[in-house]
Amino acid sequence: MLDTQMEALNDRIRTESAFVDDVLREMQKVIVGQQSMTERLIVALLANGHVLLEGVPGLAKTLTVSTLASLCRVQFQRIQFTPDLLPADLVGTLIYDQKNGEFLPKKGPIFANIILADEINRAPAKVQSALLEAMQERQVTIGDTTYPLEEPFLVMATQNPIEQEGTYPLPEAQVDRFMLKVVVGYPDSTEELEILRRQTGHAPETPNRVVTPEALLRARGVVRDVYVDEKVEKYVVELVSATRDPARHGLADLAPLIEYGASPRATISLVLAGKAHAFLRRRGYVTPDDIRALGMDVLRHRVILTYEAEAENITSEDVVRRLFDTIEVP
Repeated sequence: MLDTQMEALNDRIRTESAFVDDVLREMQKVIVGQQSMTERLIVALLANGHVLLEGVPGLAKTLTVSTLASLCRVQFQRIQFTPDLLPADLVGTLIYDQKNGEFLPKKGPIFANIILADEINRAPAKVQSALLEAMQERQVTIGDTTYPLEEPFLVMATQNPIEQEGTYPLPEAQVDRFMLKVVVGYPDSTEELEILRRQTGHAPETPNRVVTPEALLRARGVVRDVYVDEKVEKYVVELVSATRDPARHGLADLAPLIEYGASPRATISLVLAGKAHAFLRRRGYVTPDDIRALGMDVLRHRVILTYEAEAENITSEDVVRRLFDTIEVP
């Protein structure tokens, strides 16, 4: 890429990314720690990808998503997924108007910019599948009519990994629609002390709304223009290819452990997430470090293991870690 073009791109990135520091600062008024989760939610916003947040209750997953939505001045809907939820409760239905003698559409809560699908694995398969069209096609069908969803549109879902009774595991086809699966951990002692003081003291600060939907959409356009060298592209392709045929990449011992590797959607997600990560670092080009920084979140839910791996207590994260340790970095 020519130096003049790169310099112009860097100038655009500096201009369009000015809101990122404001968002992070305002988030800290409400959220203590959890910087990794916050950054990955911003990456998803910029890369136009959905996020699955997994963690035990009480780690501020719901609060983080709702706070981010309020900072961005977008329409936000929280949907509590329950076993008795129906597809119509999500996407809407047709209501008979006696006055006019015709059926009129009543749009559901899916018609918002940021959707928080809370405890998504508590809803049955019919409801989960109703979410698929919206997530992938950015449209919803009610009756015979298809309605486009307004951009930006993102689904940020949460699930509890420790409670399995009364839950419906997400099918692989739906999990693959999430660009990132972020595992949320416990705060450290210093952060927990600050949480304690905030929650048992005076009312917390109210964050300011610091970014508009228009600014987000402009930033997305700049993210798409971030430069990716051919060597980095080949590195990404080799990483994803290694999940499907590990023996060909010097990882023959992983072959009996992997039932299905990642789809081309993983390749696309890795590059787009890498571009967004470079944007956050005020860079106009993607480095292998950008790919490695988000590689686990992109791949951990796309590598399906065999029963043999489960019997040996090997996780998909163990497999992905081996891939990154073995595949040569350009």
